[in-house]
Amino acid sequence: MRIPGPEEIRALHEKHAPTAEAFTLVHTHCEIVWSVAEQLLRAAPHLAHLDAELVRAGCLLHDIGVYRLYGDDGRLDHGNYIRHGLLGHEILENEGFPEPLRRFCSHHTGVGVTKDDVLRQGLPLPPADYLAVTGEEKLVMYADKFHSKSRPSAFLSPDEYAAHVRRFGEEKVTAFQALRTEFGDPDLDRPVPCAGSSVRR
Repeated sequence: MRIPGPEEIRALHEKHAPTAEAFTLVHTHCEIVWSVAEQLLRAAPHLAHLDAELVRAGCLLHDIGVYRLYGDDGRLDHGNYIRHGLLGHEILENEGFPEPLRRFCSHHTGVGVTKDDVLRQGLPLPPADYLAVTGEEKLVMYADKFHSKSRPSAFLSPDEYAAHVRRFGEEKVTAFQALRTEFGDPDLDRPVPCAGSSVRR
């Protein structure tokens, strides 16, 4: 499988971003997620079997569907934000990318969205399991949890994310703790392309 490099992915972001502001917000976030994932890969010898090039592509592509949620007025449709993963999957499918790359978009939300979540919460998604399965998918999903695109964008500590996800059920906290055990906690004080992000403790 051919894995696109950072410049090719940046060009894809530029192609689909409706505004320069949207590009900066989303692409910078994706770069930060890769910085977190790369740090975790370097710190954990037991993750050496993971394909770092695939993880990088997954991090840089995972939120490309957010661009499809911007209206003509430049505002983001927060009510349908949960759909950004599927929208990204569609973008990559239309661009000719294979399923393993498309899955980084549709299978990174939260700590995984189950068919039961969709039905119980009435989510605007086709009923199915949207769960990270491979080690690379899990790492991208996990690294994504430590940075928020909210304005101002901010880093979230592991404990803060655990508290955030608790509102969706204790099983989500358990799933996040399993990811922490597998991948470790990132050092959020280390330099990353932060574009004004602040660390929240």
